[in-house]
Amino acid sequence: MRRARVLLAGIAALWAVQAIAQEVVTSAAPERVAVTVYRDPERDPDEEPNLDWLNGYALISETRTIAIPAGESTIRFEGVAGGILPQSAIITGFPEGIIERNRDALLLSPATLIGQSLGRRVHLRRTSNATGEVREQEAVIRSGADGALVLQTAEGFEALRCTGLAETLVLDGVPAGLSARPTLSVRARAGRPVTATVTLSYLASGFDWQANYLAHLSEDGRRIDLFAWLTLASQDETSFPNADTQAVAGNINREDVHAEPRAGGALNLQCWPQGRTSDIASQDMPQPAPPAVAFDDVYLSEAIIVTGSRMRRADLESSTPIAVVTAEQEDLGDLKLYRIPEPVTVAANAQKQVALMTRPGVRAGLVYRSWLMPHDEDGDGTPAPTTQMLVTRNRTADGLGLPLPAGGFRLFAEAMGRPILIGEGFLPDRAVENDVEIELDEAPGVTTRIELVAESRRWRDYRLVVASDRPVPVRFEAEFMDTDARFRPARRLARRNGRPLWATDVPANGIAALNYRIRIRADGETD
Repeated sequence: MRRARVLLAGIAALWAVQAIAQEVVTSAAPERVAVTVYRDPERDPDEEPNLDWLNGYALISETRTIAIPAGESTIRFEGVAGGILPQSAIITGFPEGIIERNRDALLLSPATLIGQSLGRRVHLRRTSNATGEVREQEAVIRSGADGALVLQTAEGFEALRCTGLAETLVLDGVPAGLSARPTLSVRARAGRPVTATVTLSYLASGFDWQANYLAHLSEDGRRIDLFAWLTLASQDETSFPNADTQAVAGNINREDVHAEPRAGGALNLQCWPQGRTSDIASQDMPQPAPPAVAFDDVYLSEAIIVTGSRMRRADLESSTPIAVVTAEQEDLGDLKLYRIPEPVTVAANAQKQVALMTRPGVRAGLVYRSWLMPHDEDGDGTPAPTTQMLVTRNRTADGLGLPLPAGGFRLFAEAMGRPILIGEGFLPDRAVENDVEIELDEAPGVTTRIELVAESRRWRDYRLVVASDRPVPVRFEAEFMDTDARFRPARRLARRNGRPLWATDVPANGIAALNYRIRIRADGETD
């Protein structure tokens, strides 16, 4: 008997030691946080980010001060990004390192609250629709919340909210293992109590960014005032207030790794009435929700938030919008980093916009361009619209001379005292000294047609005619594709990208023409 008492005392002492060793310390939030956003590497430059499925990512670095007890303890980092990739986490600052780390995937929600209470006693509270009387009884949860929630009471089994009465469940407490916010926990060991400054860095999915360019064309059509927004987007449920924020441009190799799914969600309860569907009175269908604002629909929105300052639409209707804060560009190896010079809030499920650049008086111009296959033309004289292009060079002499990250592009011109949208397109990444050519829209007012002038057994003569209904002269370029020795223009042409290029000025409300001959290859003849 005495040996049994000693054994029980030893077990109790062991439990006490384990309880001390498993002391839990919670860090509710970081003191400082930095967020660096990377673009979706799979997204094409002319593709808008999908706000419902952001496939970029962010590097998040948090600094926290933690009181670490002696012995083994569990340290909980609450408020990390919901899309955290736990395998990417780097934790420094623990005096003796860490033993293991875990991502607490069970977030507190109606569904997980029921799931973690399976088989437990709860309180079923009912309210009479007629009298308002509230009646409460005990029940045991016997199923999960996927489709129906089955309860066992003293009267038998029933499904929650299928009696026609107002019903709800009341729990005595939150089941163990549920976190109100995304949490990363680690097991650490320390020889003595210590207060440590710990840095937690990790990758998280559900972020993206791009540039959004606004250009105002001068009256003579030879210069633009260029302005750009840096637009950050977060699909994560965690907000990062007062964060040091950066965006990185460039191509980064990234393996296909996704965040673990987060458990949780709303209850999905369905009850089918006993009777026929024709017995149920019809109801008016609810009105659909208004359409979501496009990712880059920043110029036409009534108000936007720029680093905490609200700007009216009227402020944007100048040739160069007022920049509250402008991102600073830095080199990061072969990449480009755009640093926001003051802390900003990267809010949950939201977008943030900061001025990226302002460049007034950039030398640029509109060009109308066509790409033609001279061998395949029928010469029937059918008019075809040209494509309006905005062209410039990314060099200091032309008013630019800085890396241009990819993004949407909108071109405005002055009409009746206010800016009017005249074209929009996409700008791919462009390095310094590169040509910048932005394809805007089709231009039905400037058309081309190819006429068959003459032909014989060995050749055909064509005339390319470009006609403009513009009241001012326009610049036109025709690039001939897939040419060989059989293509013989009537005048010497320049070359671009190895292809013949005809560039000319078309007079106001006038035409310009180019004659060329196509030699017909004889049977068995090769070039």
